Amino acid sequence: MDHNSVLLRKFLYDQGIDPDLRRLIHTISVAGKYISALLKAANRKVSGTQNSSAEEQLEVDKQSDLILKDMITALDYVSEYASEEQEKAIRTSHPQPKFSVSVDPLDGSSLIDVNLAVGTIVGIHRCENLIDSGRHLLGALYILYGPLTTLVYTTGNGVHEFVLNPEGEFILTKAYIKMKDKGSIYSPGGLRSEWIDAHREYIDDLVQTDYKLRYSGGLVPDFNQILMKGGGLFSYPALKAKPEGKLRLLFELYPLAFLCEQAGGKATDGTRNILDIELTKLHQRSPIYIGSKTEVELAIKHLSP
Repeated sequence: MDHNSVLLRKFLYDQGIDPDLRRLIHTISVAGKYISALLKAANRKVSGTQNSSAEEQLEVDKQSDLILKDMITALDYVSEYASEEQEKAIRTSHPQPKFSVSVDPLDGSSLIDVNLAVGTIVGIHRCENLIDSGRHLLGALYILYGPLTTLVYTTGNGVHEFVLNPEGEFILTKAYIKMKDKGSIYSPGGLRSEWIDAHREYIDDLVQTDYKLRYSGGLVPDFNQILMKGGGLFSYPALKAKPEGKLRLLFELYPLAFLCEQAGGKATDGTRNILDIELTKLHQRSPIYIGSKTEVELAIKHLSP
């Protein structure tokens, strides 16, 4: 290991982050190492260790959730653990908790059997603010399991990327990541036949101005590409049969919107800022337009009544 490398633990310390918050982020990073190893085992198609059935993908989801739940709820400063895999939040019995944690343990797990990237998304909230809005997030991060395993986080002081090295340490690769005000790529989710007219007209507008299509079907890798390429747009719109869209505010959209804003971008449901939408139930869904300000503001122009 390069002795000049900046470890995640040291970077968190140097940022002056609350000691318990940095321990929580470090614990999540360790869980990410276990999940990364789990996915490598699950994807050994030629070895015969697992096949590509939907049931086994669900099992990988459950195992990832179990790893995160056991490690996070063991911390005596965590009040609640809410997972996309669980119908209800799990409340701990710790006497003086500080944080609640929301998790999408393995977003995009249906892509594992075709060897595409998947990710873990985490939101860190004040213990009393789990069912609230995105404005009270204390931290957000995602771990992307691709050719490299990377961790991208914010605690409200910029967005920073770390890569898992062969020695098992997350090493700083990019600090204070920023998006351009205007990008050149777009990632449109949902079936085109199910798009509402305003969304279709918006995407056609992007196509006619030479935006490049970049879509893997995975939220984390597609958002990561927009962030690391410096701009663009990811969208999963309201659909004709599902006006609330597909993606969940608490588990997916709040954390990514917080990261996006910290990188100079923007996130909306078409009319409201994602972080301002009030959460009224754990698994609430919302449309999403997230990325560079120019593209998001153009979406608002098309979608506003």
